[in-house]
Amino acid sequence: MKKNKISFETSFWPGYVAGNPFKAVKAFFDYADLEYYKLNLTEVAIYSYKKEIYEANNPSNAFVFYTAINTFLKVCYCLQKKSKKWKVTASLSCETVSHLSSLTEEEYHNPFIVFQKAFDKKTLEEFESFLCLILELSLSPYIVDTSSDLTTPYIHLIKMLDAVGLMRERGIEKIKKTDPIDPVTE
Repeated sequence: MKKNKISFETSFWPGYVAGNPFKAVKAFFDYADLEYYKLNLTEVAIYSYKKEIYEANNPSNAFVFYTAINTFLKVCYCLQKKSKKWKVTASLSCETVSHLSSLTEEEYHNPFIVFQKAFDKKTLEEFESFLCLILELSLSPYIVDTSSDLTTPYIHLIKMLDAVGLMRERGIEKIKKTDPIDPVTE
């Protein structure tokens, strides 16, 4: 049975197609740094509650930001399934990382947990709907009272950005399979 592959649609913003999630992460961070994404996501969320329009001087930036974050969501969805074969390289010291403050200690040691928790709470489609909704609200000159929960997906998205940033910073490695020990011969 053939697996359904998710298209990361990276050709919109970095200019080339990345076929696997790790290459898509590299393209994502080649385009901009972690702070850019977190700052813009926060601004979009804030503007979704204002009459002012996000990126009023250059609304095309909002479109590019949308495509990059939409790709990021698809990458995170795929990364949750990679946790059985890949792990984040262990940190050499117990440093405190202030820019990754959204992660718990457990998530800091295993960032793949962040993706599993996020997609246990919300589906990929719900995250994509959240992204469309906050961008629509942030680009509208009207204040719209929405009954949708914007806080939960926002928090999970910030945590996913921090988790991928940590994975990129520390590196990842394939989990080596160990041969099972036969207790009869030992």
